[in-house]
Amino acid sequence: MSSDDRKDPVADKDDLQRAVEKRVADVEAAAGNEPVINAPAKKAPARKAAAKKAPAKKAAAAGETAPATKAPARRTAKRAPAKKAVATGNVAPPGETTTDEQPTTASTAPEGGPTTVPPVVAPAPIAEPGDPTGSPAGPPEAPDRDPAEPSTPQAPEGSAAGGPSAAGEQPSLAEVGEEDLRAIVEGWSHDPHRVLGAHEAAEGWVVRTLRPDAVSVTVIAEDGSRAEARRVHDGGIHEAALPAQPGDYRIEVEYPDSEGGTSRYVVDDPYRWLPTLGPLDEHLIREGRHERLWEVLGAHVRRYDTPRGAVEGVSFAVWAPNARGVKVTGDFDYWEARAYPMRSLGSSGVWEIFVPGVPVGSRYRYHVLGADGVWREKSDPMAFATEVPPLNASVVSESTHEWNDDAWLAQRAEAGWHEKPMSVYEVHAGSWRQGLSYREMADELVDYVVAAGFTHLEFMPLAEHPFGGSWGYQVTSYYAPTSRFGSPDDLRYLIDRAHQAGIGVIVDWVPAHFPKDEWALARFDGTPLYEHGDPRRGEQLDWGTLVFDFGRSEVRNFLVANALFWCKEFHIDGIRVDAVASMLYLDYSRTEWLPNKYGGRENLEAVAFLQEFNATVYREIPGVVTIAEESTAWPGVTRPTHLGGLGFGFKWNMGWMHDSLAYVEREPVHRSFHHGQLTFSMHYAYSENFVLPISHDEVVYGKGSMLRKMPGDRWQQLANLRAYYAYMWAHPGKQLLFMGSEFAQDSEWAESRSLDWWHLDDPAHRGILQLVTDLNGRYRELDALWAHDVDRSGFQWIDANDAGGNTLSFLRYGKAAGPAAVGEDGEDAAQVDDQSRSALACVVNFSGAPHHEYRIGLPRAGFWREVLNSDAELYGGSGVGNLGGVEAVAEPWHGQPYSATIAAPPLGTVWFLHEA
Repeated sequence: MSSDDRKDPVADKDDLQRAVEKRVADVEAAAGNEPVINAPAKKAPARKAAAKKAPAKKAAAAGETAPATKAPARRTAKRAPAKKAVATGNVAPPGETTTDEQPTTASTAPEGGPTTVPPVVAPAPIAEPGDPTGSPAGPPEAPDRDPAEPSTPQAPEGSAAGGPSAAGEQPSLAEVGEEDLRAIVEGWSHDPHRVLGAHEAAEGWVVRTLRPDAVSVTVIAEDGSRAEARRVHDGGIHEAALPAQPGDYRIEVEYPDSEGGTSRYVVDDPYRWLPTLGPLDEHLIREGRHERLWEVLGAHVRRYDTPRGAVEGVSFAVWAPNARGVKVTGDFDYWEARAYPMRSLGSSGVWEIFVPGVPVGSRYRYHVLGADGVWREKSDPMAFATEVPPLNASVVSESTHEWNDDAWLAQRAEAGWHEKPMSVYEVHAGSWRQGLSYREMADELVDYVVAAGFTHLEFMPLAEHPFGGSWGYQVTSYYAPTSRFGSPDDLRYLIDRAHQAGIGVIVDWVPAHFPKDEWALARFDGTPLYEHGDPRRGEQLDWGTLVFDFGRSEVRNFLVANALFWCKEFHIDGIRVDAVASMLYLDYSRTEWLPNKYGGRENLEAVAFLQEFNATVYREIPGVVTIAEESTAWPGVTRPTHLGGLGFGFKWNMGWMHDSLAYVEREPVHRSFHHGQLTFSMHYAYSENFVLPISHDEVVYGKGSMLRKMPGDRWQQLANLRAYYAYMWAHPGKQLLFMGSEFAQDSEWAESRSLDWWHLDDPAHRGILQLVTDLNGRYRELDALWAHDVDRSGFQWIDANDAGGNTLSFLRYGKAAGPAAVGEDGEDAAQVDDQSRSALACVVNFSGAPHHEYRIGLPRAGFWREVLNSDAELYGGSGVGNLGGVEAVAEPWHGQPYSATIAAPPLGTVWFLHEA
């Protein structure tokens, strides 16, 4: 006996072995020497191995190696069907007949029927696989830091395969009968592992294996002994009796070949493996709190060391709580869906199987027997890769990408994007330049964004979607990047390359709704599983889609884990949530709707989901931002969740976008009557943390391009656009500009073709691109334009009321060198004008004529340098300017102690920076 610091001694291996032998003797004595029927085999998790198996030949099922021998052609290639197995499993093998004198097999009960007693198992730890004696193993290794991340298959305590329960009760197995065999073959068994695999039986051990179409089956025990199996069910179940525990056994299978003969293969048995999900995983899934859900569900390549060598295969796990049966099928069984019924892991609703020999790149689907009795072919909701649409099978994927963005992630972790420059270039990956792969975009797109001075790339949804015309907003595979442009690792390469170039990456995410495709999430297990069951809440009529059931914990878990998946597995820097308004309101675009429990129109479950999503993302991934596309006046979108807000980092300022575009689309002669559309945004500019979006939505569906929105002739259109962009970059809030708008594409955007890059042969369009590049450059340099985007102390009107002149002017302030200045009576710091802060004056003239000798009030005396003029000849303008800057004199104006006279160019914006 050995001991540790605890009071009681710890048993060693010999002590445990003696205890087991004593218990065996006691049980046999109590049972009157009657045999134990179908006692469960004791298995231990195998260790990982790096070795890989050679791919199987086409004639073999998954996990099969090249033929060991070529058997001669049999005369009876087509054999007569065997008789159906009876409850005893007493069925003749092929070519033989059943007689009354046939010896009793491992599954045959002697006359009168033996007494079934609890199986004998070691109290702890469990036996090593492949040990014929059943000797207990040594103490198990310490678990990983996170027990929800099993490195090897593990069995829940108290399960048939996992040994005694915590209460010390011994699990038992019912006798295998015709109904059990039929359930496995037909696919509606909840626990095929109870019947298949190795089990202790009346006279030793029995191994049953499911091998449809096999001519013969032989079990090869770990010690090399062989046992011929006989077919006990026409569906392909074979059974072999062995005198002792087979240990790390293999199956030798003989199949007919195309030449009229047969070929033999040595394969591993999927039904000898313990579940790849542990008890903690199941508990967290039931609770809807498994934040690394993708690590246990889906298809995972796994490698284990066993006594007979390395085993490599794929574990499949899918959530289908109401299914009556689930089978996995794919390239590895020639899509026949007969060989791999999965086991249910109980109340977690998960179905699971480990299939040795399945290689990376294999396509697969699930066959789900729904609660309504209908079989459905379904793609994996947790698939990490898919076929290229319109094909829709899931694909086994394994990442080998090595990240090189540690410096970026460390810098990002400092967070604080509210006080940093953030200029976003929105991209539709399929039409920026058609035909580019992820890896080609890593060079061309990233280099272009760097040259134009943007700080971030925002991709329209990259998750897999069947219809390209949806632009990615109708997602069918939330965990799989679209395969249109390459593999998941190719996308990782693109993001890695962007980070190394100093560019953040934001992706659009669509948790609001999903399409009705019958092979995807809709009625996944024959019930409204992911979608809400009531069509008044479960359908989005405008888009012909289904709405997630946000009140179901597992569905929320699926979505929250998906957001974490993109951030952790692809190093995404930001998530822009699409269509938030449709989630928040139960009556959104509906005539018939179901009120909440208080009788209101607010979707309380969706609110709780958004709060959980934001709180989890900000807790788990430092420096990542979340952005809401929310088009209503819902309060507190960017307020922290602990204060009752939704918890987003930023919100798209849809009000500013609509009002400002409505203003600039008018002829200058009419603009004076709508001046409030430009100034109104400052009434609510600090109610949320805003992004100013000129997105894809503004240049489609007949709205025209940004250039075509502008009135007047071509020169006026270009000048209007330049003035508008310079005003936008100076307005409080982060900027977002959709691709093509940076060089004033003339035609409306269409996802079916590339941008009109030939415009860059025109100096006028090159001037727009040069302006945007300079705007981004000045924006990064001048902290006055971003340091106080969410703080009203960073903004002050000079003159908001010159409607007659179609002109407005304002000040932006940077960070103070010390504590923010506050006046004696507590007035805003901007009113005090701390001299240590940078100060920028912006003057916007949206009239068609220049304003010469235009006086503006300024807070400081001295020289104000002209740092940007959208009317400069460099950009294609008329060249009206201020000769490098203006001098502020001690003449009060606009409530300021100083003033200067400037030249405000026609349809132009000018920035002046005070030089200390």
